Amino acid sequence: MFEKILIANRGEIAVRIIRACREMGIHTIAIYSEADRAATHVALADEAISIGPPAPRDSYLSIQHVIDAAQKSGAQAIHPGYGFLSENADFAQAVNDAGIVFVGPSPAAIRAMGDKVHAREQMQSSGVPVVPGFAPAPEASSRLLPNSTRVRDDASPALPRDAGVGNKDEAILARAAAEIGYPVLIKAAGGGGGKAMRVVRDPGDLAESLAAARREAQNAFGDTRLFLEKYVANARHVEFQILSDTQGNTVHLFERECSIQRRHQKIIEETSSPLLDAPLRERMGAAAVAAARAVKYQNAGTVEFIVDPDTRAFYFLEMNTRLQVEHPITELTTGLDLVQWQIRIAAGEPFTFEQGDLLQRGHAIECRVYAEDPSNGFLPSAGTLLKVVEPQGPGIRVDSGVTSGDEVTVYYDPLLAKVIVHAETRASAIRKMQSALSQYALLGVKTNIEFLQTVLA
Repeated sequence: MFEKILIANRGEIAVRIIRACREMGIHTIAIYSEADRAATHVALADEAISIGPPAPRDSYLSIQHVIDAAQKSGAQAIHPGYGFLSENADFAQAVNDAGIVFVGPSPAAIRAMGDKVHAREQMQSSGVPVVPGFAPAPEASSRLLPNSTRVRDDASPALPRDAGVGNKDEAILARAAAEIGYPVLIKAAGGGGGKAMRVVRDPGDLAESLAAARREAQNAFGDTRLFLEKYVANARHVEFQILSDTQGNTVHLFERECSIQRRHQKIIEETSSPLLDAPLRERMGAAAVAAARAVKYQNAGTVEFIVDPDTRAFYFLEMNTRLQVEHPITELTTGLDLVQWQIRIAAGEPFTFEQGDLLQRGHAIECRVYAEDPSNGFLPSAGTLLKVVEPQGPGIRVDSGVTSGDEVTVYYDPLLAKVIVHAETRASAIRKMQSALSQYALLGVKTNIEFLQTVLA
């Protein structure tokens, strides 16, 4: 087992990893930008190293700065948390090349799942269902996503004069959209998280939506490639937690329902899903395990699906090659510490359980508490936290990265904390969450707590 682990992250996830390491007797090294010098994760770690100015690209996103800090501290492993460099294959490779263990999957697995078009094709070849869609291949030749009708480059059907399509690539996408049938969903090939996603319901809106999505994809991922999917109306977002050890064993830890979102980003998650029955859960779990095995996955990951609530058909959405923000609800219903198992897997330890040993107990809900103003388009809020009082009680857990007196800056994601509750039934879990949020005081910045209460009601 490792003696020292560097945590290449900040905020609540850095605090979460520090606590897991402390229980395992592992010495923790925090990194921090100058904006985070007095942050909670810095105070809690056994050791802390400054890695640069507030801007993420010069600190938390700097691969060299992170590796230099790990080598300086003598860390044997780096845990990336989520966000920042956690799904960056180049970072994972650089960590390995430096003789340090990356607590996560291989660079090859990250690359395989990072390109959303390639991932879909790989899933389809492994028997995992995908949504009908289309992506132009390099050199503007058409490439079909599984289950779609082929649209050929040389078909050159006449486009309406008012289609507003300005180049060959967009013309191909316009023809593909017509073949797939509106509404269609524009997505970025280079990444997820709701970035560059657009629903197009009318052909006349396609060109403008493609241009806007391309700009956002460039800013978010440095990659302008786009692809289309058939838009599944009223779809439910259900994901499966998977774990794979280094001995070739893969299990799923059941599902999480993540359908309550804002700006295509989750804010409330729960398990078990109220949509799934036992047969559907078994089929989706088997598909998630097949997806992980298809890329020889190791460590913790999440296979995300959309489910048509009317037909109960499910389709692969993407695979996140890291720990998820919502992992605590899985921990509370299975009794497994996912962060500790990430570390054990990275150290080469085999599972001490099989799929049949895993059970869900009770119902768990997570609410993400953000420094943001729901009444103003969910814009982030910055300022000093004058007072922080966290809810307490049986079945209530708070994963937080802040305390009274902390500064909430404009440099980083505005997620402050996560409130997680566990109860016997879904109804009792909802009531417990409502009670917990009513006890939560975060004074000094605007938060979404009142909005969360409205959704729960």
